[in-house]
Amino acid sequence: MKDEKQPAVYIIANGPRGTIYTGVTSALWNRVATHKDGGITGFSKKYDIHYLVWYEHHVTMEAAILREKRIKKWNRDWKVNMIEKFNPTWIDLHDDIDPTIFYVEEKLGSRLRGNDELGGGKQL
Repeated sequence: MKDEKQPAVYIIANGPRGTIYTGVTSALWNRVATHKDGGITGFSKKYDIHYLVWYEHHVTMEAAILREKRIKKWNRDWKVNMIEKFNPTWIDLHDDIDPTIFYVEEKLGSRLRGNDELGGGKQL
């Protein structure tokens, strides 16, 4: 699993309800490992953010990038609620990544895409 390429959106944190960062990658385990060892400079390194608290895999990188952009526009409370539904105790999920957790886009009808709690999709 460590070398497998699979598009994913992820959220890392520096602790429960702490500072969070949303990102996208094609190799989730490797990307989080790089955050942990300080190999990614910028926001996550500055605020010591390296616990994987939420993630979802996507079929294509384009879908993952779109989802990441939508989540980044959400307010903090929506992100925290999404994390706590997936990982109520904010444990570090890095060593227990499940490659079967996928996000599937649903048709939203008249609702605005990306503005509801789940961003218009569901996890499978």
